[in-house]
Amino acid sequence: MHIRFLVFLFVLTLPFAAPHADLPPKSEIVQALQGGGYTIYFRHAATDWSQSDNIVEHGDWQSCDGTRIRQLSDAGQETAKAVGRAIKTLAIPVGEVLSSEYCRAVQTAELLNVGPVTTTLDIMNLRAADYVGGRAAAVAKYRAIIARPPAAGTNRVIAAHGNLSKAATGAYPGEAGAVIIKADPDAEHGFRVVGQLDPADWARLAER
Repeated sequence: MHIRFLVFLFVLTLPFAAPHADLPPKSEIVQALQGGGYTIYFRHAATDWSQSDNIVEHGDWQSCDGTRIRQLSDAGQETAKAVGRAIKTLAIPVGEVLSSEYCRAVQTAELLNVGPVTTTLDIMNLRAADYVGGRAAAVAKYRAIIARPPAAGTNRVIAAHGNLSKAATGAYPGEAGAVIIKADPDAEHGFRVVGQLDPADWARLAER
């Protein structure tokens, strides 16, 4: 028993490999984005957590009424604007801009102000996945989008939800956090995660 206890303590002291531990520094990620060829997946910006989603039928998520669906907070709106300004300052080219139909995601994409926004049910909050064929279908539809390279010389921007990102890619950004994805036909599911950037990262890198 004594030996087993010592072994147990030894195992606890072993370093654990963080997910995507081999990712490049964030400054290098931005340099790559400046050449285009990536998807920048934003979780919607900060929301008012005193509100909650009340979805009873298809399309309820489109409501911008805070008594029905959780909306962006004032701070979240300002953060989205600031991140959009940083993207422009960093000269990151953006082509396609997609969003889930949730009001908080659409507003995030619009406040980034990096291009006209197209909404699609192929990018869906998993809490409402039953409306688009179920969880597996929602994940598959999103994966199909990010496995497709963006237009040459541009990056695709998506504004959506943390739970979809986690289920489809393993990366779970905070509110207004971004997951950077590269289409790769040789990778599992046809893409790979190359990094994450939070709002403070965008601001810091834009100031350099």
